[in-house]
Amino acid sequence: MAEQEMIFVKMALNNWNEQLTRAGKLIDSLSDAELEQHVAPDRNTGKYLLGHLTAVHDGLFPMLGLGGKLYPELEQPFIANPESAKLPGPDLQQLRTCWTKVNQTLSAGFNAMTPEDWFGRHNSVSAEDFKKEPHRNKLNVLLSRTAHLSYHRGQLIFLQKK
Repeated sequence: MAEQEMIFVKMALNNWNEQLTRAGKLIDSLSDAELEQHVAPDRNTGKYLLGHLTAVHDGLFPMLGLGGKLYPELEQPFIANPESAKLPGPDLQQLRTCWTKVNQTLSAGFNAMTPEDWFGRHNSVSAEDFKKEPHRNKLNVLLSRTAHLSYHRGQLIFLQKK
């Protein structure tokens, strides 16, 4: 079973890394002016989505037992509240820096995890619930966050100039 677990983890990490690389290239290709635009009428701006993705990825540290958040100040403006709340937050240059730092640090943490770690309980599920639902593991969190990243990358694509 250990070999199969290694294969599953490798597949999930490869997909995460591919989506992260694609999102990073897209974000890097967008100017600040483009990121200030709404991805569609009545939708979020690219800046908000960048902050949101960064904050969500930052939340993986405590959830996966990799330490504390690097930028807990991103929680309120980019997760707890909608963009329409117009809460103050970092400028785009700071967000770009946070995005890079969070994902580089996550990558190091992910690479240090064993398949056993990945199939273990994440910190947002109780030990009792995990016994009943062992699929609520760290690998499942990675899979859901990969889908989340891909979804928002799809929104950001609309900011590209043709």
